[in-house]
Amino acid sequence: MLFEKLGIRPEIGSALKELGIDKPTEIQEKAIPLIKEKKDVVGISRTGSGKTAAFSVPILETLEPHGLQALVLVPTRELAIQIAKEMKKFGKNIKFHVTTVYGGVSLEPQVKSMRKTNVIVATPGRLLDHLERKNVDLSEIKCFVLDEADKMVDMGFIDDITRIFKCTPKEKQVLLFGATISHEIKEIERRFMNDPVTVKAKIHVEKDLLKQFYYNVRPHEKFSLLVHLLKTEEIKRGIIFCSTRAGVDTVSKNLHLQKIKSERIHGKMPQNKRIKTIERFNDGNVQILVASTVAARGLHIENVSHVINYDLSQDSEEYIHRIGRTARAGESGKAITLLSQRDHDTFNSILSRYPVKIEELTIGDYPKVSFDSRDMQRGRSSGFGNSRPSSGSSRGYRGEGFGGRRDPNKPRYGGSGPRGRTGGSPSRSFGSRDSGRSSGSSSRSFGSRDSNRSGNRSGSSNRSFGSRDSNRSGSNFSRGSRRD
Repeated sequence: MLFEKLGIRPEIGSALKELGIDKPTEIQEKAIPLIKEKKDVVGISRTGSGKTAAFSVPILETLEPHGLQALVLVPTRELAIQIAKEMKKFGKNIKFHVTTVYGGVSLEPQVKSMRKTNVIVATPGRLLDHLERKNVDLSEIKCFVLDEADKMVDMGFIDDITRIFKCTPKEKQVLLFGATISHEIKEIERRFMNDPVTVKAKIHVEKDLLKQFYYNVRPHEKFSLLVHLLKTEEIKRGIIFCSTRAGVDTVSKNLHLQKIKSERIHGKMPQNKRIKTIERFNDGNVQILVASTVAARGLHIENVSHVINYDLSQDSEEYIHRIGRTARAGESGKAITLLSQRDHDTFNSILSRYPVKIEELTIGDYPKVSFDSRDMQRGRSSGFGNSRPSSGSSRGYRGEGFGGRRDPNKPRYGGSGPRGRTGGSPSRSFGSRDSGRSSGSSSRSFGSRDSNRSGNRSGSSNRSFGSRDSNRSGSNFSRGSRRD
């Protein structure tokens, strides 16, 4: 289907064509007609599926020349900036004004911009600051969008969202987009939406496009394996995910010591630096990005060929969002996970909950390199064991899956059988007693278990320049936590 068949205004349709967007994605095809009919819509789809255009295009079609008419609420500053940029591209041939509202910057320029705007894209805390100061009036808006709503709930914004809803008119269209539906999201539907229609797109990446692999590795050898992979894999653009901010800093620093050019991004970095980092990565100025959870959701990151999980977040769902960064728009991608002992519980949870197809790879010879773990003294993280500097090439760890004797501390993922040498792996099927054999690799298929996540993690509310959320983006764990 082409966008023209969705009844899009020619001015917007031509702008989309100039951007190379001819056909709507699944979520766009399902959501746009309903939004144009003024229905409340809940859209569920993975990151990178085109949710921004799904709500932006119909909003732009109905904008009048004057007055604030639409509010888009998002969890992070980076996402607010990204959505505003996309809306300007989609609406380049029509006259409208969009304002971004987020913490960490002065209030006054936002106040001046909001006086003449048609659309506000905002983070919850800073918007509440403006509402308390009576800098903005939401009583006449016609459409209220919650983008990455599940992420906002995880970050502890549910009370802020409720307060903002109370400042909007009763008669309005409400659009809610996210990757999952939790109990809190259901409560928002019940309290603030009018007979919402739920549309769902594929949550998981196409299996034929995304290849998933894992290695079992000792913690103190994990960084050496990472360096080996970065030097041997054909990585056009790759993201290395770490579960903590300290982990991001430490891995990034050690990569530089190994003369591997990379950038880093996490929630405690200054906002301008994060934005410039993403721009450099998207522009191709740097090929490797070391990232925490903040980069896994919502941000516009293009053409990623490889995702490497240096360790796993304790939230098994985060794995799906991480690997969703590659194999987009019909392109192939590869996701590689480095498992040490601490990651096994989360890995088992991933296997039991999601229909992932993953292969174990064995480790042959690779050079061991030094690893400076001093920055990790702030807290313990998977994969950051004691530094064991060495030089030259040495044998890989000969545990299970490495062609040697099985390490009794390593769990078996599936049936038993002979292990292959470098590049080979066992063949196993989970959820079934039948285990087919294949040469050189193991194919693992897992049955899906439906699971709606619930529970509200309390986010910290550090303030800067009078803002509630200037340091809040990505901070989806309790105050004092090192997680991002």
